[in-house]
Amino acid sequence: MRSRLGGYPGAVEDLIDRIARLPGIGPRSAERLALHLLREPPGTAEGLAAALRAIKRAVRNCAVCYNLTEGALCAVCGDDRRDRAVVLAVEQPRDVLALEQTGVYTGVYHVLLGRVAPLEGVGPGDLTIAALVGRVRDPALNCAGVAVREVVLGTSPTLEGDGTALVLAEAVGRVAPGVRVTRLARGLPTGSALELASKAVLADAITERRDLR
Repeated sequence: MRSRLGGYPGAVEDLIDRIARLPGIGPRSAERLALHLLREPPGTAEGLAAALRAIKRAVRNCAVCYNLTEGALCAVCGDDRRDRAVVLAVEQPRDVLALEQTGVYTGVYHVLLGRVAPLEGVGPGDLTIAALVGRVRDPALNCAGVAVREVVLGTSPTLEGDGTALVLAEAVGRVAPGVRVTRLARGLPTGSALELASKAVLADAITERRDLR
């Protein structure tokens, strides 16, 4: 690969470009990271490359809740001590980690892998909403075949999160009107992301959740 006139060698330019494609990393940050890796011993870059290959090969979505796992089921879905009749729907796997750190929630999860965002071209069909509805409608699709009695909506308190919660509530209501649908209490700051909330705020939100219908 050839470098641009007066620029970095082609291999460095390619690395900068690839790093810059990652979310939250701009061209300047990508450049700093690439140059840092270039200064590190060869083993650092090789270890990073090996870790990237390993996660692509070994990590997958849980067959039930779509959380990240290295087996068929994630640690939560496979835990017999959890209340599998209560399913908390969140946007991303990182939200599961944030809620688990509170030590308050004892049910299971469903990871949507995003939120409804029409301006970004993300609709309900792009999320795992159909799989959640399937778990509610058919106990055989839920953890250990347990029937769902409550769905907790744990989307972030943003415009897109509120819209996603409304879609979920309507979808669950259509197939299982007898299933309780609640949402995390508004102790969560509006306009913020779930992963940024403190443990205390998350704990209060779980404890004070309320019915939507």
